[in-house]
Amino acid sequence: MEIKHARFLTSSSSPKECPPADRPEYAFIARSNVGKSSLINMLCGHKGLAKTSGRPGKTQLINHFDIDGTWYLVDLPGYGYAQISKKERIKWQAFTWSYLKKRENLMCVFVLVDGRISPQQVDLDFMNELGGHGIPFVIVFTKMEKVKAQEKEDRLEAFTEAMLQSWEIMPPFYHSSATSGLGKEEILAMITETNTRF
Repeated sequence: MEIKHARFLTSSSSPKECPPADRPEYAFIARSNVGKSSLINMLCGHKGLAKTSGRPGKTQLINHFDIDGTWYLVDLPGYGYAQISKKERIKWQAFTWSYLKKRENLMCVFVLVDGRISPQQVDLDFMNELGGHGIPFVIVFTKMEKVKAQEKEDRLEAFTEAMLQSWEIMPPFYHSSATSGLGKEEILAMITETNTRF
């Protein structure tokens, strides 16, 4: 797949405000500063599509993007640490989980994980909760251009070991780099194939 037209559609603070569930939809979520906006921009071939920021907690709403008029890409608020109040964090968590559990056209959640660091409990807990609700997801390891070959194997082995504490098999995963384009072809191919099931 090659994305020809990607445009911001709308921001919502609840599933009721989201666009009609008339096409397949893919949500992207991560802890703060993992490179979510940069990855979205890389996939869409549009540098300014999703706003990037060095400030944690930049994404505060459910942001829908129209992709070639055939599917939606959704940028979700991050989980874990962000420079916001506890009250705001609880509010984000509530509407994000409401969206994840109720959005009937949600085909898959892309959980982005910083590929440079060891497994983080907050990531593992989030994916375990997705699994507990039966929400399909895949893992995307980001910033892999900064990881050496041997470190790449060690990181994957450590992450697999951590996941297998709760899972029978390692969930599907991709290595990515917003700077080199690594993973773009594989991720878009997965979306293309999944779209056929809608």
